[in-house]
Order: sequence, then C-alpha cells, then structure tokens
Amino acid sequence: MSKFVVSARKYRPIRFDEVVGQQHVSQTLKNALQNDHLAHAFLFCGPRGVGKTTCARILAKVLNCTNRTADFEPCDTCDSCKAFNENASFNITELDAASNNSVEHIRTLVEQVRFQPQQGEYKVFIIDEVHMLSQAAFNAFLKTLEEPPSYAIFILATTEKHKIIPTILSRCQIFDFKRIQVQDTVKHLQGICAEEGIEADKDALHIIGQKADGALRDALSIFDRIVSFSGKKITYDDVITNLNVLDYDYFFKVTDAMMVEDLSSLFLIFDKIQKNGFEADLFINGLAEHFRNVLVCKDEATLQLLEVSDNLKERYKNQAKVAPTSFLLSALNIANECDVNYKMARNKRLHVEMALVKMAYINRATTLSQNPIIEKKTADETVVQAKQNISAPVITTQKPVESKPIPTKETTPTPAPAPTTQIPVTPPAEKKASIPVSPPAGKLGLPLSSKYNIASIPKKEDLQSQVNEELAHTNDSISLLNQENLEATWKAYYEKVTSPSVKSVFKHAEVIVVDEDSILIKVGSTMGKGMVQQEYELMNFIRTSLKHPKLILEVEIDASKVPVVAKPKTNKLSSTAEKYNKIIEMNPKVEELRKRFDLKMDKDN
Repeated sequence: MSKFVVSARKYRPIRFDEVVGQQHVSQTLKNALQNDHLAHAFLFCGPRGVGKTTCARILAKVLNCTNRTADFEPCDTCDSCKAFNENASFNITELDAASNNSVEHIRTLVEQVRFQPQQGEYKVFIIDEVHMLSQAAFNAFLKTLEEPPSYAIFILATTEKHKIIPTILSRCQIFDFKRIQVQDTVKHLQGICAEEGIEADKDALHIIGQKADGALRDALSIFDRIVSFSGKKITYDDVITNLNVLDYDYFFKVTDAMMVEDLSSLFLIFDKIQKNGFEADLFINGLAEHFRNVLVCKDEATLQLLEVSDNLKERYKNQAKVAPTSFLLSALNIANECDVNYKMARNKRLHVEMALVKMAYINRATTLSQNPIIEKKTADETVVQAKQNISAPVITTQKPVESKPIPTKETTPTPAPAPTTQIPVTPPAEKKASIPVSPPAGKLGLPLSSKYNIASIPKKEDLQSQVNEELAHTNDSISLLNQENLEATWKAYYEKVTSPSVKSVFKHAEVIVVDEDSILIKVGSTMGKGMVQQEYELMNFIRTSLKHPKLILEVEIDASKVPVVAKPKTNKLSSTAEKYNKIIEMNPKVEELRKRFDLKMDKDN
C-alpha cells in the first residue's frame, strides 16, 4: 500500500505562474526581482488557504536559485533548488510563531541572522502566523527587522493583520492576498482531475468551490473527500449528498410554486427538505440567496456577479424573466425578517411556513395595490347600499328616462316605455347593448351602462362627498352624546367591572364632554390612567351606548381624584388605670389574680 499524499501538498505550486488567484502578488515580486528592487522585509496577509506561505517559499527558492529562468522562476535543477525541494537547505529558516512566540525564540532567530549564508546570496527567514508573537517578542524583533544584514530577507505571514503592532507594519512591504474566486478554483480542480484521470461534473466542482469560501486548500481537502466517496467519477448528486448541501433544484421549485400560489407544493417541498436533515434556517438563508441570484439576472450588467455554472446561470436567467422585481424584493425582505426572528420563535417550523405563505401571495397583494377599488369597504350601511345599487340596479316607477339612446346600425330609436312596477334588472353580459336607467331617488348608484350616457356617471370625488355627507347626517341624527348620558354610561360600565382596584379608580374618576366628538376622563394617578387605557372594551361600550362611532376618548391625571381612605377611629387609653380597667372588662379573672398575690398597680409617669 503506497503512502497517500493529499492534493494540497501534492499539487502545491512551485512556481509563481502556478499560484492560483494571486497574480497581483506574483507579478509584483517577479518585477522586483527583475529590477533588483527587492525589499528586506515582506508581510503577506490574507485569509487562510490563499497561498501566503506558498508564495513565501517560492520567493525564498528564487532568491538563491543559481539558474533562474528568463521570467524569474526557479529552475528546479540547481543544487540550491534541489536542496530546497528536499527540505535540506540551510539558507531558508521557517519559524512557526504559533508555537515559538516568546522572547527567547526571537533571540535565537536573531543569533542565526548574524551568520552569513553558506551557499547562495541570501538567507531567508519565513515566520508563519506572526501575529501570535508576544508583545515582548515583537519589541525584541524590531531592531533586527529594521536594519538587517544585506544578505537577510524576512518574510512574515499572517491571517490577522490587525493584531500586528504598527511598528512592525511600518518596517515591512505589505502584500494583501485576495480570496480565490470560484471560477479560479474550478479551473484548478479541473486541471487536477485531468492529471489524476478523474471525470467530474462542472456543477459539482462549482459546489466544491463555493463550499471552500475562497480558500484553495479547503477546496482541495473537500475534493479529496469527494474522490474517496465517489471514486473516479464525481457527480453533482454525490457532492451535495456528501457535503450536506441543499440542491439548487429545491429553490427553483419553491419559487415556481410561489409564482402560481401553490401552497400545497410549498409545504410538501419544505417537509421533504426537513426530512432530509436540513435545518429550517439553512433553507430560508438559501432561499434568500436564490432570490438574490434571480434579481442579479435581471440585468446583463450584474450577471457577472453570479458565481455558478453556465447551466445554472441559464436557469436563473429563465426564472428572472417570469419573476417580477417587486416579488423578488418583497420576498427578500420577508426572508430576511424570518431569519432575524428565527431564534426567538418557539415553533420554528410554523415560523418559516408563515413566511412561505406571505411570499406566495405577494403577487396578489401587488396587483391589488396597483388596481385599487373605487370606494373602500366600510361598515356604514350607506356605502353598502351604494355598492348594491351599482351591482344590481332596478327600474323604478318614476318618470320615463328623458335621454334617448344614440341609434346604432343594429338598433333604431324607440319610444320610452310606460311606467311599470318595480322589476329587478340583472346586469347585462359584456358586448351587449343595455338600456340606460337612472339611479333610484335618494340612493347612490350608477347607470347600467356608460356606453350611451357617460356624462351621467358621477365622479369619484362627488360620490365620496355624498357618502361623507350622509355619514355625517346619520351620525348627527343618532348621537346621544351629552353629559347626562355620558355619566349614565360610565356608571353602567363601572358596575360591570369586577377588579376592586379598577373599580375604585372608575368610581372616583370624572367624565366630561369636551365637544361633539371627544370626551375627557380625569383620574387621580398615573396608575389609574394606565388602568383606564387597558380597559379595551371601554371605548366600544361608550361608542355603542351613545351611538357615536367616531367618539374620541382622552385620559388626564388630576390629583384631586385620588380616592380618600378614611382611617378608623381608635380609643387611645392614656392612663394605667384605664388600661387595667379595659383588661378587666375583657377578662374579670385578672382582678382575682391581683388580689390573691396582693399586687399593686404602677403609677403613671
């Protein structure tokens, strides 16, 4: 059995051209070597697995290579390169600052700097995870880092640049490494697959690249795991099964079901996702990411932001054509609120299902908001009657209609019909001529057809003003608001209250009619005001009793309305004799006890 070498070590770059996704760093270092403009101290900082230590080793290898190529890459044939490849070079020293972070370790390093290289021109010191050095170790390293010998080169690497003291940063040439893009990761994995003879779906490699989150080392570790699971053929299903990733197809199906308001399919898909072991918050986050990707596909300019394979990109573009922007924005907002409140929800499944229901009816809500009804539905009988008249007008026994219909090719003018009894008229079907009928007297209504008598249709503003006038007239005529009725109503409600504390506040409160639409309640304390405001049935009770649906209730604090509690009178006994006589009244045997023992009473002070 041969010894297995992981892909992260086996395919580690040995040339600047092989470094993935860091061309800005590679090209800068090569230009510095070409122009002989090399600094004595470098700081490589960036996320994990992006090539910081790899670039440091390549630079150290190039510096002592005796036969560099024309583009300043190591030759891999000279003695220095061979010694480096075999990890036997005395000119290159690597220090792990995570485990060697004390002052003594730095002093040992400084002592090594004093010795010139035995072979080659430079002595290179690579310090990995340099942010782990202690404060004292940093201070001990400052002088050497600022003024090293001409043959000494320091390369520091860190993932947490903010933890390094400014005096170190000012002495180094800083290179910021970027996260590796998904496309670059996929391209590198495809090269490894070709080298190893592995057949892999491009969609599967895209999932690996996204799961790695910009770290190539993580992508290679995941790749080795998938190869161990799948063998020489890597499929999309194998990757999402092994990595426990939600399939894109779920989100496409969920979005399609929302567009047609298919709640049954939504609930069944969500149930299947949970049965497969995925948490609800993972699903809602993935759904929000899906909506974002669809929104990105709305514009060709932002299509480059989509880091998916070409097949998936085509599916996103097709769904973006049928999904309105208003739907996507509203759905994103709902998904975000669901994610924020997810941890606080007790029934987490119901919490997510309610969010899915809201998303499913977004299009209907948007349609209603864009096509409002002419008159809002209210509880007032006048408006209800007006709508009934519009939907089902009748012919009344009034004068015949004076306006004559305009003759058409199919019909000729006919005389007005004679008055008849009241007969209900069914609204005519579309594309059929209708006889114009005047609305009934004293009612709000519209003609059956505006085709022949458009001028007779009242405007929206006129119709609203008529409704408001009738509402005002109705309210004025039935209102029973006055001081006497208000006090009687208040007393009636007070008698219904069962809580003693609330009953006490209501008993001593004062109610006053302020004007025709508002009343004032005076209570004696802030607590009393809160009790009145918490009586939710009070407002409806007063409005209903006084027949005033628009009545406004205001509460005010008046210290004079505090309930006065009478203190019980007590008969205070002043002298000792009075106290003794009171005791004898309560228990006559006390006197017998005093006489038997010949006791005497104390005198008053």
